[in-house]
Amino acid sequence: MLRQELIDLGYKFKSTTDSEVISNLIIDEYKKTNNIIESIKMACSKLIGSYSLVLVINGVLYAIRDPLAMKPLALGGDDEFIVVASESVAFDAMDMNYLRDIEAGEILEINKGLQTSYHLPTCEHTANCMFEYLYFARPDSIIDGKSVYEVRLNVGKTLAEEYPIDADVVIAVPDSSIPATIAYARHRGIPYSEGLIKNRYVGRTFIMPTQKDRDIAVRMKMNTVGPVLKDKKVVVIDDSIVRGTTSRTIIRMLKDAGAKEVHLLIGCPEILAPCYYGIAMATKEELIAVGKTNQEITDEIGADSVGYISMEGLVKSIGTPSEDLCLGCLTEKYPTIIPPELYED
Repeated sequence: MLRQELIDLGYKFKSTTDSEVISNLIIDEYKKTNNIIESIKMACSKLIGSYSLVLVINGVLYAIRDPLAMKPLALGGDDEFIVVASESVAFDAMDMNYLRDIEAGEILEINKGLQTSYHLPTCEHTANCMFEYLYFARPDSIIDGKSVYEVRLNVGKTLAEEYPIDADVVIAVPDSSIPATIAYARHRGIPYSEGLIKNRYVGRTFIMPTQKDRDIAVRMKMNTVGPVLKDKKVVVIDDSIVRGTTSRTIIRMLKDAGAKEVHLLIGCPEILAPCYYGIAMATKEELIAVGKTNQEITDEIGADSVGYISMEGLVKSIGTPSEDLCLGCLTEKYPTIIPPELYED
């Protein structure tokens, strides 16, 4: 809608990215105000949803986080440089200090080392994306003052409390679920082993465009370690199940490698709805948990049992009140109004 309004005003687009829409919105507002900060504020007032922006305008850096702080944006630096990044690990790689997170609704202007903060109208609550903690962020990142690694350890401990399975070995679906698996094994007193080895040259599979692409990628992505699995009762931990295709292939691979039983534990509750905030997760019809019982899901992916972390367990593991998290894909209760035409799509 915003894109079409700008086209109607005579703006030309060279891409389909949201970034180009936002850039042209700021330009259009600047023509009216001749003030960069007011232009950014007015442009952002027309945006609904998640965004973390880093802009350079006439040599001045602007870092902007949406009023709900849905996605991460952090500030780092040293005595010589100031750096803005979506993950704090970028600062570690540059041997710089993590200073703080950009606040919800903050517009941080950085001009020759001088920092000035302005603010968009704030909301009563934030809506941090829970999936950043479970999957997207690197485990060595810090988001809003919380260690992602510690959150994932908490998830494993909670799974151990909620699903005390008697098994011979615990393995992870690498890489994002490794901390949770270590914690589960530690709290259950069961050996942790590498039963799946990841091919480092294959990317994430659930966001690939077609089912055929995803199936091939899963086979290329991981291989089993037979001696770890043969004749063993195995607990395998993953961060989430979206369509179920990856899980189904992994369970089959583990059983082909000789696993006697495979019990799948998931560090995220059932995903029941699409994400409208930038994650191309799936349509509702593609989500394996929609309209199915736990037993039906278990049968479909070929496991001996499937257990999801509870909603209460997830919130406790993250350590942020549920009202300050975006749980829309789990509850279908979104933190913003979803335009009807988008919802119907």
